[in-house]
Amino acid sequence: MKKRMALMLVLAILVLGGIFGFKIFQGMMMKKYMASAGAPAQTVSVASAQIQDWQPSLTAVGSVRAVKGADLSAEVSGIVEAIKFESGGDADAGAVLVQLRAEDDVAKLHALEAAASLAQITYERDSKQLKIKAVSQATVDSDAAALAADAAQVAEQKAVVEKKTIRAPFAGHIGIRKVDIGQYLNPGDAIVTLQQLDPIYIDFTLPEAALSQISVGQKISTKIDARPDQAFEGEISAINAKVDEATRNIEVRGSFKNTDHLLLPGMYARVTVETGTPAKYVTLPQTAITFNPYGNTVYLVDNTDKEKPVAKQVFVKTGETRGDQIVILSGVSEGDTVVTAGQIKLRNDAPLKIDNEITPANDAGPKPEDR
Repeated sequence: MKKRMALMLVLAILVLGGIFGFKIFQGMMMKKYMASAGAPAQTVSVASAQIQDWQPSLTAVGSVRAVKGADLSAEVSGIVEAIKFESGGDADAGAVLVQLRAEDDVAKLHALEAAASLAQITYERDSKQLKIKAVSQATVDSDAAALAADAAQVAEQKAVVEKKTIRAPFAGHIGIRKVDIGQYLNPGDAIVTLQQLDPIYIDFTLPEAALSQISVGQKISTKIDARPDQAFEGEISAINAKVDEATRNIEVRGSFKNTDHLLLPGMYARVTVETGTPAKYVTLPQTAITFNPYGNTVYLVDNTDKEKPVAKQVFVKTGETRGDQIVILSGVSEGDTVVTAGQIKLRNDAPLKIDNEITPANDAGPKPEDR
């Protein structure tokens, strides 16, 4: 019995040993085959590193606002008697825009003027009588006080009558009217907006660290969504006297010529501030860079064997970004062929298959598209 069990154990060991030996042999043969066949080529997109002019700049977003702008309203109540402007037109400073009905106020003014005239006559007569001691000084003083009070009432009523005429406080472009003839206006009711559009301001903010790079008179440019292909040129006209404690940003105001009235108050604007002299840098699409905590890398294409290009990983020092592009300060030279897509699956000396049918964007000023 024991001999039988020992024989079975020996047979089992031989069987297991044969299986493991076959697996080891199979693995060795597979490695040998893979080594002889070579690793499969990885499909990638590539681009040539180019030197481009690079203008150092700061970018920000801001809002367009008028040099002078007001939503006009009436100070006193009344019924609209006449409208003397057209929506979308222009107005000179002091031009009459709206006339409110003022007959009652004018009549009251005439009554007060008559009372003031009588008070003037009374004062002058009593002043003459005082010289011959026909009246007392107290009477003349009372006449003078009455005259002053009547004159003040006349001035007050004149102001009320004048407020019935709404005038343009400054020259500007008129918006859309909000009133009609015969409409009753309460104090503060909107009539129309008036905006001085040339020149025009754009207010924006920059980090406080940018203060050393900006100054009044510095050239700036802006783009708006309404005209994405057009750049408007201007200059910094003012820098705020304090930094916002909550955001640590500084408010900046730019001034722009706007003779065509293409910039309107309230518009969203993208502002670029040029901060130095143009320089030449090697640039790449940002997709070419693999960003790592230990250093940024790219894969260069080694064409030593032109039929079998391979990847070579190199460390690079990067600089500013602009649109889809990034500055390469070191690690890549002009003319080097760099992998721009597909590098996530690469390693050093990995064989490459180059396919540039689809390439990453490399635009210095990309524009969003509505899809």
